[in-house]
Amino acid sequence: MRDWLPPSPTRPNTPAVLWMVGLICLPELLFQMAESRMIGLPGLRNWAIVHFGFWNALLAGAQPLYPLQRELMFVSYAFLHGGLLHLAGNMVVTLALAGIVVARSSDRGFVVLYLASAAGGAIGYAALGPGGAPMVGASGAVFGLVGAWKYWEWLDRRALGAPMQPLWMSLVGLALLNLVLWYLLGGLLAWQAHLGGFVAGALWAALVSPADAGASGPPPSRMPRREHR
Repeated sequence: MRDWLPPSPTRPNTPAVLWMVGLICLPELLFQMAESRMIGLPGLRNWAIVHFGFWNALLAGAQPLYPLQRELMFVSYAFLHGGLLHLAGNMVVTLALAGIVVARSSDRGFVVLYLASAAGGAIGYAALGPGGAPMVGASGAVFGLVGAWKYWEWLDRRALGAPMQPLWMSLVGLALLNLVLWYLLGGLLAWQAHLGGFVAGALWAALVSPADAGASGPPPSRMPRREHR
């Protein structure tokens, strides 16, 4: 049976989204300048990771380098990346999905969701990740956008009587993508942060969405009745 679902409303590239992307890109710009000798700080990336990356060891009793490092790292790690490709992938998805969040909530809602999902990703990594290696990257926050988007898709499908199978299949595909990337990267994929961010984003969307929220569709007489699957 044909899957009928209206496109998600979106407000792309609002000031809050562009500011967030700019702030996340700024450290990588400085790292690239340092590594190309444009500025005299060749060890800047390593220094930043040591001071602002997410370290499970700090939660296991290691001494912080400065006050509140343990607390700050739950968000600060999301502003650091391992290189241009790592940054570009996360920012492309951020720009693609942020407009959906803004349209469903607000600029402020996007900022809250993004930071809360970064923290959720850190919690996931703290609970399930390895103890020695640091974590950097905005993928926890990015998966929070995905989690909110998929929660709203579930609401829309429920409200319109659209089949649920495409939603479940997309989630299976997302899990398989993580598995493939984890394998290709030799295990150096923080899937724990992806999972934590996704859960945080879905929970946030559930908290801010009315119980009867959902997309408006065609009148019932024009829309075939479908089973929820």
